[in-house]
Amino acid sequence: MGSLEEIKIENEFILLRFQNDSNETIKIEKPVNQGLIQFHFGLKGKGKFIFNQGNYALDLKEEKSLLFYNPQKELPIHLELAPNTWIISVIVSIKKFHGLFSSEAENIPFLSDENKDKKYYKENDISPSMSIVLSQIFHYNLNSFIKNLYYKGKGYELLSLYFNRSEDPNAEQCPFLIDEENVLKIKKAKEIVIANMSEPPTLEVLSEQVGLSLKKLKMGFKQIYGDTVYGFLFDYKMDYARQLLDSGSYNVNEVGLKIGYSTGSHFIAAFKKKFGTTPKKYLMSINSNV
Repeated sequence: MGSLEEIKIENEFILLRFQNDSNETIKIEKPVNQGLIQFHFGLKGKGKFIFNQGNYALDLKEEKSLLFYNPQKELPIHLELAPNTWIISVIVSIKKFHGLFSSEAENIPFLSDENKDKKYYKENDISPSMSIVLSQIFHYNLNSFIKNLYYKGKGYELLSLYFNRSEDPNAEQCPFLIDEENVLKIKKAKEIVIANMSEPPTLEVLSEQVGLSLKKLKMGFKQIYGDTVYGFLFDYKMDYARQLLDSGSYNVNEVGLKIGYSTGSHFIAAFKKKFGTTPKKYLMSINSNV
């Protein structure tokens, strides 16, 4: 299902958790006052931010972040959440933000004197250390009475990591060293199963390929991507199958073979489990809308 949770950390500093676990794209709208900086982090899936009554859009992809700031006008959130998408956002006022950095603020491009009255947009990769914090924010399971304190600490930690672009994953003093290495290995595992979706390796082989124990692979993958390895792969394969059908270049049997189903009936059953309809009926619905 789709949901939006708003967590007020302090005045002029809030966290937003967008979650769509359904099989349908959902739309969420939220007003945002002028003079607020928006940080958006894609944990999994894909979001689309719509601007200017639909005349302009920006995609937020998995493991990417977007920063928006426009001192001249309001930037309300008009967000389309694709199926199985999780996004964390931080909204903070420019005044509050300046206070966090004090005399070091000139190192932040959009806070420089020449940019202070200009709109600013930036896309970045999410670093391994940021992935850990984002996962911790999303999978909060501590006592409710410390929830706000926990989120406050994680919100500040996330911003500090966002602007710490010079971090060295090999530095001995790095407090995330072990976890960062594991995150990189888990991301590699995801890339391996996607590249070999028609014949994915067993979990035992995969754990050997990335250099993680089977237990750490299972736990880490579930923490970062919110699903088991094969659960994630199933969703990925079905979404890819739908893209192939949308292209109009392949029939049902060809699509099934491309994603690893040697038997058409197995592919049809899997597609129906995911989308609630058969590939043939889905194709017919596309053609009828053309």
